[in-house]
Amino acid sequence: MNDTVQTMRPSNWQLLVHQVRYQNRVFWRSPISAFFTLIFPLMFLVVLTAVIGNGVIDESGYTLAQFYAPNLGVYGAVSAAYVNLAITTALRREEGILKRVRGTPLPPWLYIAGRLASTTWMAFLAVALMMGVGIVFYGIRLDPGTLAAAGLVFLFGAGCFAALGMLLAALASDSNTAALVGNATLFPLAFGSGLFIPPSDNTPGWLAVTGDIFPLKHFAEAFSGAFNPALSGSGFQWAAEPGTYAIGADLAVMAIWGVVAAAIAVRFFRWEPSGGGDKS
Repeated sequence: MNDTVQTMRPSNWQLLVHQVRYQNRVFWRSPISAFFTLIFPLMFLVVLTAVIGNGVIDESGYTLAQFYAPNLGVYGAVSAAYVNLAITTALRREEGILKRVRGTPLPPWLYIAGRLASTTWMAFLAVALMMGVGIVFYGIRLDPGTLAAAGLVFLFGAGCFAALGMLLAALASDSNTAALVGNATLFPLAFGSGLFIPPSDNTPGWLAVTGDIFPLKHFAEAFSGAFNPALSGSGFQWAAEPGTYAIGADLAVMAIWGVVAAAIAVRFFRWEPSGGGDKS
């Protein structure tokens, strides 16, 4: 009898797949989350190229759309992995959902893993949608030789900002605080990291240094570099020489931020709302 029960019990892998599907459904039931993750960055691409044009930046044929599309794809991915993850996690704690999850047979780590996997999938959709529109409507060119590096950068970036999202959820007192801090940090940092402004020699030094400290600039530059025709190389080098594409140093910065954020998030993460009650 025990053997029969054991064989009927779903495996961890099956539970994880179920959790990912469930979290995906919850995401699509929130039009606001879908809008700011997928549509809002796409609107930026359309508006910026309509206002500024899609001129050529340099003699290699690097266009403004080729600059904006991967950078705005990164913005959408970070919006999913950082802001949306932080807000929804804090909200589910407020509603008592996290508390109830701990009372079920589902291992808590599997619930968190399902949320993280779903978040990574949504971040991928944001990037894929942006690049797909860029290719079809703006003539963005892909270099097969750099796609592997771009994929690796995406995984590091999504993981880094998912860890930061969980850190924000752990430290925020409620979902409103998570939303305020998440948006108040992402949008200014996106400007400071050069996601909306093409490279220029007139960039203030303090702004460049600020961008170098935080992981968003490293995510954006390493990912967008894979689609820059002015750069050569596969990307699998530590540091870039002038005119070459390299992701090693950028991956290291994102890894450091991600590991530190994850460690602090684990230390301070709360499953129960403040005061031990819930809104249900």
